[in-house]
Amino acid sequence: MEVEIATIGGYEEVGRQMTAVRAGDDIVIFDMGLNLSKVLIHDNVETERMHSLDLIDMGAIPDDRVMSELEGDVKAIVPTHGHLDHIGAISKLAHRYDAPVVATPYTIELVKQEIKGEEKFGVQNDLVKMEAGGTMSIGDKNELEFVNVTHSVIDAINPVLHTPEGSVVYGLDKRMDHTPVLGDPIDMKRFREIGREGEGVLCYIEDCTNAGRKGRTPSESVARRHLKDVMTSIEDYDGGIVATTFSSHIARVKSLVEFADEIGRQPVLLGRSMEKYSGTAERLDFVDFPDDLGMYGHRKSVDRTFKRIMNDGKENFLPIVTGHQGEPRAMLTRMGRGETPYELEDGDKVLFSARVIPEPSNEGQRYQSEQLLKMQGARLYDDIHVSGHLREEGHYQMLQALQPQNVIPGHQSMSGFAPYVSLAESQGYKLGRDLHATSNGNRITLVE
Repeated sequence: MEVEIATIGGYEEVGRQMTAVRAGDDIVIFDMGLNLSKVLIHDNVETERMHSLDLIDMGAIPDDRVMSELEGDVKAIVPTHGHLDHIGAISKLAHRYDAPVVATPYTIELVKQEIKGEEKFGVQNDLVKMEAGGTMSIGDKNELEFVNVTHSVIDAINPVLHTPEGSVVYGLDKRMDHTPVLGDPIDMKRFREIGREGEGVLCYIEDCTNAGRKGRTPSESVARRHLKDVMTSIEDYDGGIVATTFSSHIARVKSLVEFADEIGRQPVLLGRSMEKYSGTAERLDFVDFPDDLGMYGHRKSVDRTFKRIMNDGKENFLPIVTGHQGEPRAMLTRMGRGETPYELEDGDKVLFSARVIPEPSNEGQRYQSEQLLKMQGARLYDDIHVSGHLREEGHYQMLQALQPQNVIPGHQSMSGFAPYVSLAESQGYKLGRDLHATSNGNRITLVE
């Protein structure tokens, strides 16, 4: 059976992930993502009203023209998890393919919301839920499997396409967390089994985000302890405390909500994406929040809440807000610019339970946001966080578990591939032979 990989998006940057695997006449697309930084550098861009061709020209979504060169039929579109760099282009591109979107329940719900907000295209693809550990047939000879992984969003998986020539494991995005705050640990047992079943692993496509960092990525339980230590240390402060984190990081939001209560403050979630991700997780029973936890996304509702906080006393509340990357229209950025009823004062604490995504526009926006907050006298607590991506030792463990015949680094720029290429070469792989560093729009033939 012929097997080839089309590397469509996310092989020259962090963002707009999209990869297609053709096995015989069957094609599976993994991820259809958005590069948010390409959108944020433009003022007041509303992607839901834009044509896909304009977004492709901006570099915001994958250029999927290479798909016309693949001889076969798309049988499934499979997003690995609910981050926008993996699902944000589904509403713009999925309607071109007569195939269902297959994902875990939480991811499907987020995809459904993306499609509902789309104003340019009518996306009629079936949305099919499959749990981690589940399988489905792809044509007559191939099978799709979901393996549970841990990441900075709940209900994440690594999909595996089993073919007669061996398995293709799509390894974006994960860390090895054996003590997660929410959900099940990463299923390393299943990865080891896949590495030794049948023809083994024909190809492993790997996320290289932290490949140059030594050691292993700590568990989310480590971030939870760090966060508790910080919040306990400022428990006696009688002014304003504000926290920000990734809206999609439900485990972290859960910890912030619980520790707010422990230090005698009422938590409240503010911002559209904060309301969307946490509200969806609670509705699907992935997390159990207090009954009286307020979640407000609409601008007027947020401002009313800020007024209530100012009237009742900032010392009684913990606003958990959007804006950890300094996004121009997010809550924390507006607070820094003095555009909300919440008044920051000298000595107020702002907790960043997130790391800056290492991309120039993000770093610039975050720097500007921090300066605005400092000008108002805020004290910043930075990097109360652990990454959602593997470091060196995790990568070694995955290669050992899967023993893949071919490796394709992804989820990075060309310079970002370098540490992973060195790591893979130390394990016996050779660039140009079985280690394939590639760019967007390319095809790699594994079996002719």
